[in-house]
Amino acid sequence: MIQTVVKRDGRIVGFNEQKIITAIRKAMLHTDIGEDLDLVHQIADHVTIKGKSQMTVEEIQDAVELELMESRRKDVAQKYIAYRNQRSIARKAKTRDMFLEIINIKSNDITRENANMNADTPAGMMMKFASETTKPFVDDYLLSDEVKEAVRDNYLHIHDKDYYPTKSLTCVQHPLDHILRDGFSAGHGESRPAKRIETASILGCISLETAQNEMHGGQAIPAFDFYLAPYVRESFIEEIKVLEELYGQDFSTLYHAEIEDYLTRPLDGLEGEARILQHAINKTVARVHQSMEAFIHNMNTIHSRGGNQVVFSSINYGTDTSAEGRCIIREVLRSTYEGVGNGETAIFPIQIWKKKRGVSYLPEDRNYDLYQYACKVTARRFFPNFINLDATFNQHESWRADDPKRYLYETATMGCRTRVFENRFGPKTSIGRGNISFSTINIVRLALECRPIENPEDRIAAFFAKLDEMLEITARQLHERLEFQKTAYAKQFPLVMSALWLGSEKLKPNDTIASVINQGTLGIGFIGLAECLVALTGKHHGESEEAQQLGLRIVTYMRDRANDFSERYQHNYSVLATPAEGLSGKFTKGDRKKYGVIAGVTDRDYYTNSNHVPVYYKCSARHKAEVEAPYHDLTRGGHIFYVEIDGDATHNPEVIMRVVDMMDRYNIGYGSVNHNRNRCMDCGYENADDHLEVCPKCGSTHIDRLQRITGYLVGTTERWNNAKLAELNDRVIHSKE
Repeated sequence: MIQTVVKRDGRIVGFNEQKIITAIRKAMLHTDIGEDLDLVHQIADHVTIKGKSQMTVEEIQDAVELELMESRRKDVAQKYIAYRNQRSIARKAKTRDMFLEIINIKSNDITRENANMNADTPAGMMMKFASETTKPFVDDYLLSDEVKEAVRDNYLHIHDKDYYPTKSLTCVQHPLDHILRDGFSAGHGESRPAKRIETASILGCISLETAQNEMHGGQAIPAFDFYLAPYVRESFIEEIKVLEELYGQDFSTLYHAEIEDYLTRPLDGLEGEARILQHAINKTVARVHQSMEAFIHNMNTIHSRGGNQVVFSSINYGTDTSAEGRCIIREVLRSTYEGVGNGETAIFPIQIWKKKRGVSYLPEDRNYDLYQYACKVTARRFFPNFINLDATFNQHESWRADDPKRYLYETATMGCRTRVFENRFGPKTSIGRGNISFSTINIVRLALECRPIENPEDRIAAFFAKLDEMLEITARQLHERLEFQKTAYAKQFPLVMSALWLGSEKLKPNDTIASVINQGTLGIGFIGLAECLVALTGKHHGESEEAQQLGLRIVTYMRDRANDFSERYQHNYSVLATPAEGLSGKFTKGDRKKYGVIAGVTDRDYYTNSNHVPVYYKCSARHKAEVEAPYHDLTRGGHIFYVEIDGDATHNPEVIMRVVDMMDRYNIGYGSVNHNRNRCMDCGYENADDHLEVCPKCGSTHIDRLQRITGYLVGTTERWNNAKLAELNDRVIHSKE
């Protein structure tokens, strides 16, 4: 008698005779004679009793065929065999069609899932083949039944599911000072410690690129200015030594001379050591500029992940007030402003200015001039974005202005918005830590299920009950994934688990990463708060105070439950304002299929990112800030505030400063400014005209818009998926008042 069944994917499950009955009945219904229930049960019983204790699906189907052929209903046997063949063909056709779309470089949700990846290259194709064939394996072997059901029914999305079997982590903030001081091994040779700014710049690039191949998310440097500053002085000393050889004199008293600022000045009128000092400064500044230029160029040309994607990189800077740190900041900004190649805007690294009172924000602050310059660069090049270290939730009790290592206590962010700071299992810091994994809940789906309930209070109560159930499932799924990731060995991540992750220096190659991985965070994300509120109340939070209060209740509840999960599972759970890219249309498509087109909910091709006011809603920048600001304290796994401005921002850096002022006023953690930037895809020419159709430089009509997709830039909208293109076209300018 059959007891267990070996499925096609290798799983062993309990035998269910009802499946045989259902299959035979379906075949009978397609015949002229119709059903014969006595025969159905007779055949099912014969197959069950005669069978071995464990059989494969194919063996059982063969047995059913044989019984049908020996029965009086040969017509049913023919239909059953035909149906089997059709199912087999359909399974192969599904994979074939998916592969053909990749091979023929079709622009669709599969090939345009990640706008930073070129899925049209051979390496990109290989990654997509691997990605799309790995996901079913994850479903079959690594996910619980309740999680698979939640994903299938459009309640939950597991990010980077194709990387699930690799046990890799999402992202990390690089302690670059360790790399520069000690060098590192990436498994194929070693890099020596840095001695000059050029080497430091290159090691920074190699560190980011190497780690990218060991992780599925982004790479960031949390204190770019502090880390590289010592090598400015080392390079300055080298220049002094060159002059010593040239003049045959000892200038060693200048090695550690006090320098107010590294500014290039003419040597006219200078004599003696003053001339030597300024000459060395001029040479040093030139070297720093070339190094920063090379760093940006490399981050836009060095490929990772098999050669199909540039490193998803970020750098944080702005609070080093030393002359050397200021030199790094100034030259990275200058290189960014000048552009790469033919003057194009650099896509990576994402640059993040650390805004801090007493350091860079007010006119009397030491780095205020560099803050002004940063705003000028942003007005032309979109970057840097701005992180507000003065936001209440970004402050650290140990931060001191006179501490040379104060960067240890500064929040840093990366990528689209990922934030790591609080820590139950170690020091409160961003450095050497990152997100382990994250999953996103479709709160719109939950609201749509409750929408038919007429009584508003009952409707809201039903929503929270559903939300709580989905939060429980998500927390368990993240816990299960983390437990799986813990079984990885340190040697699987040669750089990340030897020199980058907090505590990893204690690990031996054959140790598992279990003892250090809990330093990271698990993100519970959400999408479509605006559409969720429309489904529940008829209005979104940008247009209704009642909706806003409900929105805050919802996200506060998620935050409180995340804290509960942190205690229960002993992990760092946090709520993430999900940067939906491929997901923005996936959830919507599924919900529209079931519920139809509902105004303000499923009538567009995308759901609004996280807690944002809808991109199509016309309002002032101030109103947008007032509405979105309170969510930043609740979404400590990551968030972003952005403003869309009109026209050419290049000559109006003051508008950038006003946005940063709003961030300060409303306790916003992280923000950016979007504006118009056209790019000729043939020669790289850029300008900010409202409607550029012909390139004035080369005459090409291949003009595209340079825009931020979630939190990062994409060089061409040709790599955007349809949902994000629809969102881009819906974006409206936020007025000043």
